Amino acid sequence: MGGAVVDEGPTGVKAPDGGWGWAVLFGCFVITGFSYAFPKAVSVFFKELMREFGIGYSDTAWISSILLAMLYGTGPLCSVCVNRFGCRPVMLVGGLFASLGMVAASFCRSIIQVYLTTGVITGLGLALNFQPSLIMLNRYFNKRRPMANGLAAAGSPVFLCALSPLGQLLQDRYGWRGGFLILGGLLLNCCVCAALMRPLVAPQPGGAPGPQRPARRLLDLSVFRDRGFVIYAAAASIMVLGLFVPPVFVVSYAKDLGVPDTQAAFLLTILGFIDIFARPTAGFITGLKKVRPYSVYLFSFAMFFNGFTDLTGSTASDYGGLVVFCIFFGISYGMVGALQFEVLMAIVGTHKFSSAIGLVLLLEAVAVLVGPPSGGKLLDATHVYKYVFILAGTEVLTSSLVLLLGNFFCIRKGPEAPQPEEAASEAERLHKPPTEVRVDTREVEHFLKAEPEKNGEVVHTPETSV
Repeated sequence: MGGAVVDEGPTGVKAPDGGWGWAVLFGCFVITGFSYAFPKAVSVFFKELMREFGIGYSDTAWISSILLAMLYGTGPLCSVCVNRFGCRPVMLVGGLFASLGMVAASFCRSIIQVYLTTGVITGLGLALNFQPSLIMLNRYFNKRRPMANGLAAAGSPVFLCALSPLGQLLQDRYGWRGGFLILGGLLLNCCVCAALMRPLVAPQPGGAPGPQRPARRLLDLSVFRDRGFVIYAAAASIMVLGLFVPPVFVVSYAKDLGVPDTQAAFLLTILGFIDIFARPTAGFITGLKKVRPYSVYLFSFAMFFNGFTDLTGSTASDYGGLVVFCIFFGISYGMVGALQFEVLMAIVGTHKFSSAIGLVLLLEAVAVLVGPPSGGKLLDATHVYKYVFILAGTEVLTSSLVLLLGNFFCIRKGPEAPQPEEAASEAERLHKPPTEVRVDTREVEHFLKAEPEKNGEVVHTPETSV
């Protein structure tokens, strides 16, 4: 589960775990919020769009589906762009695309034009922001990375709770066209977040030239030779089949039990509120010294917990039972959201992450498109919500077992590559002459001059890193 160096980050620069990293974390929090909450938040405009264009709900639902498909399916494209141009330029272009798509949508005269603008252009813009923001977060945090991932992931429920009522307010006051126009201006904040993504630069004493970086690949497909990555990708793809199904159907489930519309909609508020606190808490726990080596198993437990919650939620027969289900689903869903990218970073390593996340998102894109519709087909055939929740729970439980058993039986993890500060201390220990042995000072001076200096750190190459 080691990594090879395919990255734009400077060689020999350790993650600061703070400083400007907190600004990067804030930017990643905002980008994550927009990326995951925006496809759900635009659903408040669906009734107005149905009335405007004379279409049905299934036609308008394609807007959110295309947004999510672009967010996940363009992963390899984002990886190529990041490895070619760097994170900040890609995010700046992505912010402009995201804003341009919503502004153009406010002038659309057909639903097909809305698909192309809101779905394709805005979706591509959000994708070009989301993946690079995670890559930058990975570069700025190492020891505190699990906590940073948890805090960044909390942007999703926070923005969902904020954007949904904001969208409703804009629609009531300005109509769907005015609402889209204002949301397009709001998405320009992605460019502000992009400006925060300052690249790490290795300090060079005396103007000495920096270390030469190896030739990078635009898309590193060698991650498929890593058994840990293959197992993770398979488990994540199966998980996504059922992970998003319960939030889509829980409100309709409540209405089917005779719950008033207002109370039924409140279930998502409960879920989102619990999710806000679950994500940073899970990140903090994962960052503990004794827990972090077992983050893969903790992620597997979070998936198992989520699947088991779906199965027990299928037995709910009243509103109280669904409230309890949403509480536990919010906890497990938040754990999964906080750990999924942290575990991927731990599996493939820092330098392969930019390519690995793009490939994983591409594989998950297929599952995102198949998952909720398959639940809808089952519901149309049986008219029983219980079976939909059982199907989702079974899929998520299966993914947890794939990750757990695959990691336990198939992975033989070698020692992790030492961090720069650890490498430096180890080099000092190895180069320090024994106290009992007398060494000629001229020999020592000659040895030190012959040793290449990299800002006081030992630079590891792919051949020396596991």
